[in-house]
Amino acid sequence: MEALLVSAGVVALAEIGDKTQLLAFILAARFKKPLPIIAGILCATLVNHGLAGALGAWITSVVSPGILRWVLGLSFIGMAIWTMIPDKIEEEETQVAKRVGVFTATVATFFLAEMGDKTQIATVAMAAHFQQPLLVVAGTTIGMLVADVPAVFIGDRLAAKIPMKLVHSIAAAIFAALGLATLIGAGAKLGF
Repeated sequence: MEALLVSAGVVALAEIGDKTQLLAFILAARFKKPLPIIAGILCATLVNHGLAGALGAWITSVVSPGILRWVLGLSFIGMAIWTMIPDKIEEEETQVAKRVGVFTATVATFFLAEMGDKTQIATVAMAAHFQQPLLVVAGTTIGMLVADVPAVFIGDRLAAKIPMKLVHSIAAAIFAALGLATLIGAGAKLGF
């Protein structure tokens, strides 16, 4: 249960102000069709984070636990730093919807926007850390929906009222704490 709750909380916080949340704002404002946008977000996230969770599970099967702890600890600290850098959205990511429909465009643009994004990389790291990829993927998907569904319904009005710097700082602190705890565990194994 810890894997689910931590994954959901960390991704929900990390997603606030992320480019996919900005994409949700833009798609909602432009097309005013919340249900196909939300369904598209869900489908894209399940596929993207499912692949990330599988990669995390695979990594744990091929990398020794000692090395994995160091890599994960440093990855979480890197995620803390990356979380503090604001994202921007590219306008062409929203142009696809004019050709293929709102649901298909949302799936395609969200899937592509998540490729290599901090929440996808966090999913890989948490799946490797917790060694429960299904719970991590469920948690990260819930986290994405917690952050993005309100964006679809409320749009730009909410964005101006959220203290983005504070939210990013909290998410960064959680990633840093996970990183430090992992590194301390790795150091303890070496007798530090």
